[in-house]
Amino acid sequence: MALSDEQFHRLVDHHGPTLYRVAFRMMGNRHDAEDVVQDAFRSVWDSRDRFDAEKGERAWLIAILRRRIVDRWRRKKQPMPLSDHDEITPELEAPAEPDQSLSDEMQSALASLSKDLREAILLVVVGELTHQEAADLLKVPLGTILSRVSRARKKLHHELSTKSSS
Repeated sequence: MALSDEQFHRLVDHHGPTLYRVAFRMMGNRHDAEDVVQDAFRSVWDSRDRFDAEKGERAWLIAILRRRIVDRWRRKKQPMPLSDHDEITPELEAPAEPDQSLSDEMQSALASLSKDLREAILLVVVGELTHQEAADLLKVPLGTILSRVSRARKKLHHELSTKSSS
C-alpha cells in the first residue's frame, strides 16, 4: 500500500523527533543529523509505494535512516564524531538538544562504545525499537541484541558515573 501525502506528513510529524535523536547520537552533531534525517525522509517519499504498514512504520523509518547514516559515514570515510555543536540557522526547526553539558557527557560516553554496542543501544533506547525489531534490522539473533544492549548500558553507566565522580 502506497503512502498518501497525508500519511507521509503524519510520519514526518510523529517520527521526525525520534529519527533526529537517533541521528544526532549516531552522527554527533546537529548539522549532520538534520541532513541524514532529511535524506531519510526523501528516501521514504521515493519509496512510499513499497510501504507495508503491517511491518511497523517506526522500524521501517529507522532502517531507512540507518542506511542513510551508513552512506554518510562511507562518503566521509570516518566513524561517528563527537558533537561539534554547530549553530544552525534560525529558520530551521530542529528538535531542541538536551542540556549541553549532559549531551557532551553522553556523546563522549557513547563514542567510547564499540560500533555494535552503540548502534544496539541507540536503536532500542533512543529509536524506541523493540529488541526483536533491532535484531531484525541488524540481521543478528535476538540474544545478541539483548547482550549488546545490556553491555552498552553497563559501560555507559560506568563511563558516566566515573565522569560524575571526577
